Amino acid sequence: MTVTDVKPRLDHAHVRGLLKGMIRIRRFEDKCAELYTQQKIRGFLHLYDGEEAIAAGIIPLLETKDRVVATYREHGHALARGVSMAEILAEMYGKSEGCAGGRGGSMHLFSRDTNFCGGNAIVGGGLPLAVGLGLADKMQESGAVTACFFGEGAVAEGEFHESMNLAALWKLPVLFVCENNGYAMGTALGRSEATTDISAKARSYDVTVEAVDGMDVVAVEVAARRALKSILETGEPYFLECRTYRFRAHSMFDAQLYRPKEEVAEWRAKGPIVRFQGWLEQNGLIKAEEVKTIEAEIDAEIEEAVNFAEAGTDEPLSSLTKYVMAEERPAPPVGVVPDETAETTYRDAVKAGIVDAMTRDDRVFLMGEDVGEYGGCYAVSKGLLDQFGPERIRDTPLSESGFTGAGIGAAIAGMRPIVELMTVNFSLLALDQILNTAATLRHMSNNQFGVPVVIRMATGAGKQLAAQHSHSLEGWYAHIPGLRVLAPATLEDARGMLWTALEDPDPVLIFENVMLYNRTGQLAANAGPVDIDRAMVRREGTDITLITYGGSLFKTLDAAEELAKGGIAAEVVDLRSLRPLDMKTIFASVAKTHRALVVDEGWKTGSLAAEIGMRLAEEAFFDLDAPLARVCSEEVPIPYAEHLERAAIPQSEKIVTAVKALIRITP
Repeated sequence: MTVTDVKPRLDHAHVRGLLKGMIRIRRFEDKCAELYTQQKIRGFLHLYDGEEAIAAGIIPLLETKDRVVATYREHGHALARGVSMAEILAEMYGKSEGCAGGRGGSMHLFSRDTNFCGGNAIVGGGLPLAVGLGLADKMQESGAVTACFFGEGAVAEGEFHESMNLAALWKLPVLFVCENNGYAMGTALGRSEATTDISAKARSYDVTVEAVDGMDVVAVEVAARRALKSILETGEPYFLECRTYRFRAHSMFDAQLYRPKEEVAEWRAKGPIVRFQGWLEQNGLIKAEEVKTIEAEIDAEIEEAVNFAEAGTDEPLSSLTKYVMAEERPAPPVGVVPDETAETTYRDAVKAGIVDAMTRDDRVFLMGEDVGEYGGCYAVSKGLLDQFGPERIRDTPLSESGFTGAGIGAAIAGMRPIVELMTVNFSLLALDQILNTAATLRHMSNNQFGVPVVIRMATGAGKQLAAQHSHSLEGWYAHIPGLRVLAPATLEDARGMLWTALEDPDPVLIFENVMLYNRTGQLAANAGPVDIDRAMVRREGTDITLITYGGSLFKTLDAAEELAKGGIAAEVVDLRSLRPLDMKTIFASVAKTHRALVVDEGWKTGSLAAEIGMRLAEEAFFDLDAPLARVCSEEVPIPYAEHLERAAIPQSEKIVTAVKALIRITP
């Protein structure tokens, strides 16, 4: 509904709706607890018992276009938002009829139809997502609001502070609702926070803040009306702290040894349902008989939901890997005959790709640390702020998890963000958002939500930046289902991969090797989008296949040139895509040369090279006339001293030596 009055009209229909909303949540969860003891619901089960006034007082005020981001204790939020009780319970049963096809379970309820963007099992993990949804709404001028629910335990997380700062800095239409139940799992607030005034923490970010008795549904509704009216008028965030209490354990596994039974009993006596129902009966606004009617209606709905879940079907095993990535993807770009060429750098080729994408599509924007005024750590975005303005070239705070999560949220809401992480080592601060949200959301939501975000980052060693700025971790990310991982090495790929990646319906990570930015070469004036599905043979050969990518490509090509002087014809395969791997091209090359060596700047142990080698052993063993081999970085943090750094990573001479050793042992 559109909030125009901060005072609710407490007529009979309205108070009956509030009471029924709370009782419905309570009785449904009581049934869930019973079903859990019968082992029909498994995994974790976090109940909302005692906190019902918050969901019932806030969520019905939201409009259809508004969004809800919840926590792992989200059954009440989902019910209040209009997600079918039957589908919620079927989801908790793990059935294909569930609201997420049985892929999410109790902690991950989703409903695209109601704009319920999911529960989140990561404490604080939904906060950056909500910021991104709010950012998209602001950029699209949709007038929508995102309501984000989280517990007081999340306030200790970095995502809380990063998200509050971003929302306030960018003036985003987000309603932050802290359900402060006093205990982060089993640790009381006073034992975990130096400052227990939650509202004060939010207030420090210059956000409008209000604290309310979360056990009083009318007080919650009044505060929510005030908050939503403020957001709609100002477009700025609002923080609502609802001071409440959970009557049950943190989860059904919890023995509750951390608080006395007397404390729970004291709170139950002033619980939101008994309190509101008592007030209504005392003032003649509702009668005991009508309450019994409400309970009977709810019990009938619960019985139907149980029957629906019990009759649910298991997803067939054949669909196990369904919706890891989108099943429908755009057609690969059509190649063009190269036009006149001009000399350029890898850096400028990447920049040209960004300019092209932003010119083609108004939904595309670039965000990251120092991408605006500074022009990017590697000067890739220099001048773009003047060309596209601060709305589309967004400088962010030093908050990798926060702004990466915001990019993910904006992508869910229909934007096409390019998130720039300054270097791959900084990406570890955003790994939670990349792994637990971007990579999982399509699968967990049963294809209801996709994350078409592009995340770029510099990678690799060679600039004497020592151990903390010289990582090659792209192989780590290639381990994660749900991501597409690219490593452009040539000018054509640096220029053309970005647009194709932005058209992809799933998250794409692009790793740009730092040693390539200054590399020069000829690039066609009409260079455009390129295929990101296939590896490329960069040099033909018949004696051995050299498999590599990114910054090692040109070292490998130099090695092939040196080997040719000795009569060894090496074929060089540029992987280009590290996930998924184009094994078809690799197999075809090895079938021709009968030998394979992988060059990988990652460390040998657990490397991408090991994965490729194992796949060759599994599926191309009888094509091999020699053992598989690899050249990787040494098992050492990358040193600062130039000679040691050079010795630590693959070099052309190492590749030549390894090839000659393989050729010598061939029968």
